[in-house]
Parts: sequence; C-alpha cells; structure tokens
Amino acid sequence: MKHTGSFNRAFGVETFGFKNLGNVSYNLEAPALYEESIRRNEAVVVPGGAINAETGIHTGRSPKDKFTVRDETTEKAVWWDNNNSMTPAQFDVLMADFLKHAEGKDLFVQDLIGGADPTYRVRARVICELAWHSLFIRNLLIRPTSAEVANFIADMTIVDLPTFRADPKRHGCRSETVVACDLTRKIILIGGTSYAGEMKKSVFTYLNYVLPPQNVMPMHCSANVSHDGDVAIFFGLSGTGKTTLSADPTRILIGDDEHGWGREGVFNFEGGCYAKAIKLSREAEPEIYSTTERFGTVMENVVLDPVTRVPDFDDDSKTENTRIAYPLDFIKNASDTGRAGHPKNIVMLTCDAFGVLPPIAKLDPAQAMYHFLSGYTAKVAGTEKGVTEPEATFSTCFGHPFLPRHASEYGDLLRELIAKHHVDCWLLNTGWTGGKEGVGRRMPIRVTRRLLSAVLDGSLNKATFRTDPYFGLAVPTSVPGVEPHILNPVKTWASKSEFAATAKHLVEMFSKNFVVFEKHVDKQVRDAAPAMQIAAE
Repeated sequence: MKHTGSFNRAFGVETFGFKNLGNVSYNLEAPALYEESIRRNEAVVVPGGAINAETGIHTGRSPKDKFTVRDETTEKAVWWDNNNSMTPAQFDVLMADFLKHAEGKDLFVQDLIGGADPTYRVRARVICELAWHSLFIRNLLIRPTSAEVANFIADMTIVDLPTFRADPKRHGCRSETVVACDLTRKIILIGGTSYAGEMKKSVFTYLNYVLPPQNVMPMHCSANVSHDGDVAIFFGLSGTGKTTLSADPTRILIGDDEHGWGREGVFNFEGGCYAKAIKLSREAEPEIYSTTERFGTVMENVVLDPVTRVPDFDDDSKTENTRIAYPLDFIKNASDTGRAGHPKNIVMLTCDAFGVLPPIAKLDPAQAMYHFLSGYTAKVAGTEKGVTEPEATFSTCFGHPFLPRHASEYGDLLRELIAKHHVDCWLLNTGWTGGKEGVGRRMPIRVTRRLLSAVLDGSLNKATFRTDPYFGLAVPTSVPGVEPHILNPVKTWASKSEFAATAKHLVEMFSKNFVVFEKHVDKQVRDAAPAMQIAAE
C-alpha cells in the first residue's frame, strides 16, 4: 500500500479497517486530481478548463435507497416515519463488504470541514473510489489549512464506492444502490451510484442530526449579506431560484445551499456551490456561468459538442439535473469567512406551476412556520418521466430527505429564532403567472428581482397589503417597477372560474399534506392554513 499526499500519518485509512489497498492519495489538489480523472477516463476537459463527468443511470440522489441505523441512541431521536431503518448487524455486514470490495483499489482521501463556525464544525474524512468525486467534494466542503490537515482527526467518515453493489437480502436495503448512515458511529457508506451529490448531502444529514440539540438551526437554504450587514436567507427546493437569487453582484454571497443559524448568526456549512446548469446563460447568470470556464470546476452530465467539447447547457437529453460544482471563491463577491450576523429577512421560495400563488407575500410568524413545514413547490411537465401536468411537491422544511429528526424540532427552533431576532418573512413565487405551466408563462426574472430588491431594501414593508382570499397571505397592492396586475394572480388569467378551481385545488393539497403536522403545532399555526381562508373569498 502506497501513501501519497499530506495527512495526519497517525490516522491513515488503515485505522478505519482498510487493508490490501493499491495507492492511497491524501488531500490531492485540483491539478493532480485532474490528471488522475483523465488518466482513468472518468472525465474530459472542456474549453476554459473545467472537467465534465457522467454519472450513468443515477443523475440525481436516490432517497429511497438511504437508510439510517436504528440503535439504542437513534431509536428515540430519529424521525422513523421519514427515515428508512437498518439494523446495526446489517450495517456491520455492509461495512465489512465495503472494506473487502476496496481491496486492491486505489483510493482518494480528502480531509475536509463542514461548518464555517469553529464552534459547530465537523471534520469529515471522505474516502472516494473516483478521482473526480474527490475533486467534487474538495470543491464543495471547506478546505482546511495545511496545519489543520497535519493534525486532522475525523469526526465522521464517508466511504464512497460507486462500483460496489449492495445485496438487499444480505444488507437490509432496497436495491444495489445504498446510502447507509450510522449516526452513532458517525460513518456513512455510499455504494452503487456515481452521483456525487450523495456525499455532500450526507454531511448535511449528519449536521441536521447533531446541531439541533445544541440550539443551532440547520437549514437547506442559500444566504447573502449586504455591505451594511443585513443578512438574507433563501429557503427553497431545487429549481426555485435558491442559487440564482443569492448570487447577487450587489451583495456578498455567504453560500448557496446549506447553512446553520447559531448564537453568533448564520454560517455556511460548505466551501463551494452546486448549481443547476440546465439553461444556464451568460446573460441571465453571469457570475455562475463564468465558473464553467475555469480550471477546477466540475460539471456533471452536461452535453458537449462531440468535436469542440463546447457545453450545450440547453440540452436536457441526459437529464434536467445537469450540475456544476465549484469553490465558493470562484464567485467574485463571495464571503471570505462564510459567516455573518443574524438574518433580517427570510425568503421562502416556491415555484408554483399552477400559477395561482401571488408573486410575493409577507408572512406572519405562524404563516412562516406553516409554509416552512409545508415546503411547497411544484414539478413541471417533462422534468421527470411520466410527469405531463404540474404536480405539487411538499418537502418538509424544504429538505425532508435530509431530516433525521422530526420536522417539528426544526420548525420550533426556527420559530424561536425568528421571534428572538425580529426577522421579516416572505413567500416569493418564482413559478407561473397567467395560467398553469403549459398555458401561462414563467414569472419574469426582472419581476422577481424587483420584488426581492424591495424586500431587501426595506421598502416593501411600507407597502399597502391586501389579504389573498384563497391563501390568507398579505400581498402588496403595488410595487414600483412591477405591473399591478401581476401582483394579483387572478387578473392574469383569461378564465376567472378556472383560476378559482385551480386555487381551491391547491388549497386542498396544502391541507391534506399538513394533516400529519397538526398535532405537533399550536392553534395559531393551524389557523395559518390556506384552507381557513376559502370562506373569505
């Protein structure tokens, strides 16, 4: 076994149980990982210097293949209605088989950090079979200093072996793909998938487990801060604009996907960004587009011209979920520290493909908790196989696949922090107007940006508001620079009766989804439900 690279030699991979390995490379930087990726035919270089890799049949996460070990420690702490369980014995067999599968292989190890606040950070050792996976996770997590590497002792370990094939009968899983989390022993095993995003979300899952008992709120959100120190948080699911809207050239980007909110304020969990690349353009998103022309960026499943290798970001023939992963400092206005104070505004993003939610609404604290627990957005036709009409998606806390604990724990913690720090909360709809998807049009980005600017500069707080008759939301009647009819969705539809039927249908879906949370929230939150407002129409 040959070791290369910089690491704490008292804690090599042998201490984890690996043996009979080939070459083990520790903490290689981008140039060496490029060489290894290309030598192994894992990726290709594109004009500008980025690399592009393909992930095979898995072009996204596999949430149904994620399992958590159910033991004495996790039995009462984990929300088992939301998490598949695996016995400690099954995990032991799986880990032994992982170690056996790794024999003879070259491995790439990165010692990295999750969490920019030193008080709450986790030291993560990520052991990869693929060189480009090692570069991906090096881009996405926080890179420690050379002194920290020399003294690195991992708090958690991730083993990522895409060529491993799980056995459902032997390992207690669902298929040949497995993401197994032992939260007690702080080990996560990923097998049977080349989708690199599983690694970063494994760190997020672990932080979602360990931080709430410390009164720290883990959040699936982006965040930025003004030069005067006004922090904004953007909750949202994939495709709602979380990355796009936080990458504002007039503000400092804290991070694009995962943050904590602790005693001192907001802090990024990561050291990089993982942006969707589908329909990416230089004109609409210049800061993000520029990263695709830089050495060190990792692109996933982007279609390339077969001769020039120029990326075609409009081509979704491989997947709608094309991605780019790059270090945070590739964005010119990114924060050097990944930390800022307490937020002044929280913006909950939704992409309403039914076209009935207003483009902006102010939420009172009870409504904020209701919409946080609901986590609503909509899938649009063509984004997934079999989706021909808009489909409502409710992802609790805007991230239910990553919640080890019950949603109410996160909801209660967020509500306390909002009250303590007097935070204004908003619902921003980046979806459709003038009809549902296929009939209406996507909310113009200029409208969304103008509304967001009015939130962040404080002027929207001074507006006159009406109460939406279906959703009970406070909606501004006018905003400078925005056509008044757009603020009142029914006025953008050709058929008022179709609007009413569609709005009521969405209200019913909200109500049906929230039933499971009703016993966990107080009357104020229950009364914030859209269903309570139909009679006011």
